[in-house]
Amino acid sequence: MTIREGLLVLADGSMFEGELIGAAPLGGVAAGEAVFNTALSGYQEIVTDPSYAGQIITFTTPHIGNYGANPTDFEARRPFCRGVVVRELSRRRSSWRATEDLDSLLRRHGVPGITGIDTRRLTRLIRDAGALPAAFGEPDEATLRAAADTDPGTEGVDLVAEVTTPEPYTVTGPDCAFRARRPFGSPRADADRFRVVAYDFGIKRTILRQLAELGRVEVVPASTTADDVVAREPDGVFLSNGPGDPAAAPYAVEAITGLLGRVPVFGICLGHQLLARAIGADTVKLPFGHHGANHPVRNLATGQVEITSQNHSFAVAVDSLAGRAELTHVNLNDGVCEGLRVLDAPAFGVQYHPEAGPGPHDSRYLFGEFAQLMMAVAP
Repeated sequence: MTIREGLLVLADGSMFEGELIGAAPLGGVAAGEAVFNTALSGYQEIVTDPSYAGQIITFTTPHIGNYGANPTDFEARRPFCRGVVVRELSRRRSSWRATEDLDSLLRRHGVPGITGIDTRRLTRLIRDAGALPAAFGEPDEATLRAAADTDPGTEGVDLVAEVTTPEPYTVTGPDCAFRARRPFGSPRADADRFRVVAYDFGIKRTILRQLAELGRVEVVPASTTADDVVAREPDGVFLSNGPGDPAAAPYAVEAITGLLGRVPVFGICLGHQLLARAIGADTVKLPFGHHGANHPVRNLATGQVEITSQNHSFAVAVDSLAGRAELTHVNLNDGVCEGLRVLDAPAFGVQYHPEAGPGPHDSRYLFGEFAQLMMAVAP
């Protein structure tokens, strides 16, 4: 294999030497907001999570790629991240499930990467300075520094439009088969107890599998209006995860505002943030976000601590919830709002990922709570 030497440069001037992997970046430079993920496994699910659009993923686990990749573990139709940074890339896959190695996956989907990086030093820089624009590739340091300096980051940028589905489609369980544009008009079977309309702000397939266990799910584009959703006569509406700044998607906030009080609503991650903005609360950007599979969250109703999977750079401002919603979950590391329940409408959301993929399954009960909410308001 031909070695392609490369450089990684941060906007603060920090530089790292390494070897390029994956696809060759367009124009020779890959640029985006550098963040780090602390999960020990699940790298394929992380790379294919649409919530990473606009970002370069740094894996803190030093050895990545040892079990390869396979078609089943994709969380979206393709990766949307800007690049991948690892300490050491495994050159050999060892799992019977693997159909290709991680490098091949990156090449096939046009994702650039760089290996041989001191990811411990890089992670400490991001932790101390916050998420930083970065660029890597073969060009000289000055060219890469200029690319990092001009990257817009994720604040104020509508990245949802980049990842959402262009057309509605239907998902049915239990095998989560995808059937495009299947109508809802047919009589319901017992397996299709609930009709759920899911907004695709960057939805993960593991979420769809969980929702499909509740019934029939129609996934709609992020720009779908409230009246369009209500016309589909759903028992509930799901607001998905997704990338970037919730303030940059006012059309989604407007739609959610129009749904509240008319149908039960459940939001995860970006959907949780958009729900908060729909009731007048504020969202803020975190210094380096929460990206990992081991974040402790306390359920304030039960006192139980859940270990959760998380991937977000923005969060709901706790103080802005007063009089609008009650805080239901809190992050034990930094006190960030991890869950809310709207006071005057059947609606709730959580900041973390109860579906995991990757991560622990401590919080999957929340899909059951969504079902109970739909049942409670059913005619």
